[in-house]
Amino acid sequence: MERILAPDYSGACVNNIVPALLQHRQIGDGWIPDEVLSSKQVVLLVIDGLGYNQYRSRRHLLPSLADFDDRAISTVFPTTTATALTSITTGSTPGEHGVVGYKIRVGTQTLNALRWTTEGGSALEELDPSRFQPVIPFSGEFPTVVSPASFEDSGFTHAHLRHSNYTGYWMASSIATEVSEALQRGESFVYAYYDGLDMIGHLKGIGSHYEAELELIDHIVRSITDVLPSESSLVITADHGMVHTGNNLTEINSDIQNLVSAISGEARFVWLHVNEKQVEDVISAASEAHGDIANVHTAEELLDQGWFGRDVSEEAKARLGEIALVVHEDTALVPNVKSAPKLMARHGSVTNEERIVPLLCLKSG
Repeated sequence: MERILAPDYSGACVNNIVPALLQHRQIGDGWIPDEVLSSKQVVLLVIDGLGYNQYRSRRHLLPSLADFDDRAISTVFPTTTATALTSITTGSTPGEHGVVGYKIRVGTQTLNALRWTTEGGSALEELDPSRFQPVIPFSGEFPTVVSPASFEDSGFTHAHLRHSNYTGYWMASSIATEVSEALQRGESFVYAYYDGLDMIGHLKGIGSHYEAELELIDHIVRSITDVLPSESSLVITADHGMVHTGNNLTEINSDIQNLVSAISGEARFVWLHVNEKQVEDVISAASEAHGDIANVHTAEELLDQGWFGRDVSEEAKARLGEIALVVHEDTALVPNVKSAPKLMARHGSVTNEERIVPLLCLKSG
């Protein structure tokens, strides 16, 4: 089995972007241009779903990025929105903030981190977002956050964007306007987030619809660069890339499902929750049934290899399963193919398509 290297959580990884920009210093080996770090004002635009490989192969659709400094960096593991966005805004690793996946096992329930719901409905009262995710975002500063208005009161927003001036937009055309107003107020750091690319990738795959969305993103970027004051910078990154899976779904072996107490994570990074006495049996069964499409790991292996960071809280450890199925082929592992969401592109695993994201920087004259 090929060993997958953990993200460089002390260097060129998305968890270090915000701390570096706020503190105006390099973290690691000079992967953010010094001229950007010295900027009086910085806008960080996070584009959900823009993997580095997808970006590089379609640069012709993004002419507004032609003058940007272009680098490839790593996102976190697993390569999923809830985990990666929390690492970006808090400057911490998944092991530190504890949002360890899309669906997270908490006691006898499973939390959908993006919707902040469990099997019983809303989990806002039962699982306080600020306690579930204890790291204060943006190093305790209070920046303007430009993000979809519909997300403002969600549990996940409270978990990863509290301590901010949340400025919701209803249409993508308003992003640059909201950014401009924040810069005109003299704010030194503005965080903006756009989720349209990820959404269309899930719904339609990485094809013509995805490329049409890239053209819209090009307009968004151009609109922001047009309003950048002198000596300010725009930095663009992403939470993860995507893999086109189409209708290629694989049902988790029924014998395995009968042996586990719960399944969490996502369809390309599946956590199996297993009684300690049955771990070896499940590893054997999973390797035989799915070893051709997924690597089978114990939680201890991944923790030892630093997949979730060097420091992992006891709360975060408790939210992991005992066994992980990490998919390396263009498919998804689901409990039931018939009831699985019909998503054309997915993410969550550790392939280069999913884990390598861009860091694009431009400083205005």
